Amino acid sequence: MARGASKAGLIASLVTVGFLAGCASNEKPPIESFTPEQIYRQAEGEMTAQKPAKAAELFGEVERLYPYSEWAKRALIMQAYAYHRDRDYENARGAAQRYIDFYPADEDAAYAQYLLALSYYDQIDEVGRDQGLTFQALQALRTVIERYPGTEYARSAVLKFDLAFDRLAAKEMEVGRYYLKRGNYAAAANRFRTVVEDFQTTSQTPEALYRLIEAYLSLGLNDQAQTAGAILGYNFQSTVWYQDGYALLTGKGLRPEARGKSWLSEIYRQVVKGEWL
Repeated sequence: MARGASKAGLIASLVTVGFLAGCASNEKPPIESFTPEQIYRQAEGEMTAQKPAKAAELFGEVERLYPYSEWAKRALIMQAYAYHRDRDYENARGAAQRYIDFYPADEDAAYAQYLLALSYYDQIDEVGRDQGLTFQALQALRTVIERYPGTEYARSAVLKFDLAFDRLAAKEMEVGRYYLKRGNYAAAANRFRTVVEDFQTTSQTPEALYRLIEAYLSLGLNDQAQTAGAILGYNFQSTVWYQDGYALLTGKGLRPEARGKSWLSEIYRQVVKGEWL
């Protein structure tokens, strides 16, 4: 009887061990048990599965567990990319900046700087919103252009810089039109002047000159209105803004021509000499 009981106990023990082993086999092994390459490949798989947040977490584990390895360097730039894909722009900037700080001479430093700039650029809101991020985007994009000239990232940064610059000008135009509609012509003229003086390479300049004609005519400053019309005709004669501006001036018995002494007169002289726009 004792032998039978002992045999039954042994069988029960073996069954229990087998069950526990089966349970253990279903448990996920700890991340520390994987090599850096294995973790990196898992992260790549999460990116392929459109799970950038999980991928960023795994790329971070490579850096945490194997901080001085080549895989850690590769994982850091990919973590910045994954965060950006997840629209986690703050963490994307942080990872990109760490890469630039740790590996400034590496070939991927240019891409890290570009990602940092994109993390600002891709957050730029509509024209009516605060433009602080636009200024930050411009600064970061300029860094890419100046630090990595001739690269594909610099070429892309130039295009985005122009678009962001145009957005700032559009903001000035929006505020100027707001003042103009409410009869605050002096404040409106100051906004349009900013566009003409500081954002003359943007697409907003023709309208800004036309709006200056409107504002100055309303203020009774005919010389300035005529000079704005002359500049508009010199640079943008084929635009609808010149046609409308010309109609405004001639409707008042005036014509586009440089007259008097003002900031517009100085710009007109620069235009004629080919030193402006």
